[in-house]
Amino acid sequence: MKQKHQRLILVMVALVALIGAALLAASALREEASYFYTPATLAKAKVEPGKAIRLGGMVQNGSIKRAADGVTVSFIVQDRDAVQTVSYTGITPDLFVEGSGVVADGKLDKGGVFVAESLLAKHDENYVPRELKDIDMSAAEHTKDTLAK
Repeated sequence: MKQKHQRLILVMVALVALIGAALLAASALREEASYFYTPATLAKAKVEPGKAIRLGGMVQNGSIKRAADGVTVSFIVQDRDAVQTVSYTGITPDLFVEGSGVVADGKLDKGGVFVAESLLAKHDENYVPRELKDIDMSAAEHTKDTLAK
């Protein structure tokens, strides 16, 4: 076989291997992506009970109900078009309040309630921790004294 044909075969094999690796990586990433359902998309998706999913939305005002045990909380997650009841047992994040954003990992039970295993509270870009709420940062922004020289 001529050298030209050997190089052509080698290039073709390398190209097929590269395409195969790219397809394999793309399928693995698609399965591992952490997208979340909103209440409206969850209602349309017809997710079977017991399948692990992620739910995101806003905590409806007036919906947080704490159980007598002190660690179980139920609330309603809403978007523009739908609502979803959520139950969670555990310590809630500090930023978890009514009207704030939340992302919950968990499963739907047979009654249609989303049973969360973990909660992530979201905040907006204007968030300031409670400890820093009373500090005036405008004076620090205009000073020329810095640690970096």
